[in-house]
Amino acid sequence: MALDSIGASSALQGAGLGLQDLLKILLTQLTYQDPLKPMDNQEFVAQIAQFSSLEATRQLNDKTDQQISILATSQSIGLLGKTVDIELPSGAVSGQVTGLSLKDGSPNLTIKKADGQVVAGIAFSQIAAVR
Repeated sequence: MALDSIGASSALQGAGLGLQDLLKILLTQLTYQDPLKPMDNQEFVAQIAQFSSLEATRQLNDKTDQQISILATSQSIGLLGKTVDIELPSGAVSGQVTGLSLKDGSPNLTIKKADGQVVAGIAFSQIAAVR
């Protein structure tokens, strides 16, 4: 049930060329083209279509990231009142989910252990089992 790894794709999006970079390349091509042998119209239209496709794909990725965040929040609401087993650096812990908070769009749970101790800031990736 580790949803944290899904958001990693958004960090990689900034690593490639963006629409502005590609438009600068196209403008540079047009600026320095040979006036006696200008760029073919079909090639120019094909490049514009590629830029449009790139922008549509970027917008689709943004919407998908939003939907993933909403889905994770919805799933975490379903855990309220349930008993979960979680993995902490100090070892495995079991407790009832008593609260939910959002940090950077990702849900974090708060649980109350059997001894009354409250543990906050639990990510989905730490949940081992739901009972």
